Amino acid sequence: MALRLGGVLLLAALLCGVDASSNRPAVNQELSNLFNELWRLDANRMTPGVDYTVSVQGRAGFVNQGSHVVLDHASLPLFSNVDENKLRNITTYAHFMKLLDNYERSTGITERVTPEELTEISLFLDAVLETQVMKRAHQYLVSKGKSSSDSRQFKSQLNLIWFHLYHRQRNTGPDSCGFEHVFVGETKSGTEIIGFHNWVQFYLQEKNSHLDYKGYKARDHDLPDQDDHVLNLQFSWHGVVKPVGSAFIGTSPEFEMALFTVLFLINTERSTTALVNIDQCQMELVVIRQGRCLGTAYPKLLSSNSRHVGQHSH
Repeated sequence: MALRLGGVLLLAALLCGVDASSNRPAVNQELSNLFNELWRLDANRMTPGVDYTVSVQGRAGFVNQGSHVVLDHASLPLFSNVDENKLRNITTYAHFMKLLDNYERSTGITERVTPEELTEISLFLDAVLETQVMKRAHQYLVSKGKSSSDSRQFKSQLNLIWFHLYHRQRNTGPDSCGFEHVFVGETKSGTEIIGFHNWVQFYLQEKNSHLDYKGYKARDHDLPDQDDHVLNLQFSWHGVVKPVGSAFIGTSPEFEMALFTVLFLINTERSTTALVNIDQCQMELVVIRQGRCLGTAYPKLLSSNSRHVGQHSH
């Protein structure tokens, strides 16, 4: 009787198109449409094979969190070439790179923000707000009643979300912010890399021999290639291993900030995940709040090169 009932339930699930092996949510079409519009507006996105070259090499193995020992499946750096002159000559990248050395790498150490650093933040936000990508994101947020139409107030909102300092580790002064965590990266207790989801920072740290790329992380049927704009990665940074990290590759700082700001503001849950299709990739975008500030935000690549197209969606 139990076997028969189980068969009936399985048949019903199949007829209803339910995939019992996955709890993945449905594709968020509204956000997919918006983010593809931002993708098309991202005039400062770098072109693979022209502005930069990556070598994905081998698949990384399993590593326990906190481990310092890991097999290296990539004898070469991830980035074999990046046009740094182009980076320095694009306003948002130039201001972005000036922010990368403003933070203490380890959590638990109180951040000290100088007047010069506050000016650097303000100039970066001004540059971002001038881009078509952020203007369109702002327009969308205003239409949803999540942001003021006044650009100065929106700048203050971005500053609060991304740059306001808070406690990530107890018993210390303010030691973290959303920008530091997502774009710069942090270490926790000397045994764990947290955050670190930006390709420019990855390249600069790799170039300066602080970071060692260990290989990509992907399923057997969905191997990455050199023109993918999202990668799941394994790497070590100052001797600490990140078993699985993820980052957009080649995209501008304003594009990434716009995506995650929209996702942060349209939901009030502590943790928000949206399944979206952007260009040829299907990915989950994850945002976790820290009060009124951003705790973390990252993409998780599920499928690239349009392999998800035509597959059963649920």
